[in-house]
Amino acid sequence: QVRLVESGGGLVQNGGSLSLSCAASGGIRSVAAMGWYRQAPGKEREFVADISAVGRPNYAESVKGRFTISRASVPNRVDLRMSGLKPEDTAVYYCSAARVLTNHDIGDYWGQGVQVTVSS
Repeated sequence: QVRLVESGGGLVQNGGSLSLSCAASGGIRSVAAMGWYRQAPGKEREFVADISAVGRPNYAESVKGRFTISRASVPNRVDLRMSGLKPEDTAVYYCSAARVLTNHDIGDYWGQGVQVTVSS
């Protein structure tokens, strides 16, 4: 069974930095892309960043130049480095894995979410 485990997050002051990591496991043969979404209270979940299997990153306009997504040396793991954090970045951040191929099927998966809080 595919599982996404997130780590990192927490509380940081305005302008500070935090890092998030996500590791996917469970009989995975390939993953098309891994990335992050976020959901602030009272708002819909929104795209933050993702990175393809060949390492091409994509970013939401709101985080370009401040966030960096990268693939770790360990297979099926991605890191998100967040700098210049603003109070509006406060949200629950969810790891996503798209088109995950296992020996049994292909599908999209989500992590449980980690809280990122930026104080003003």
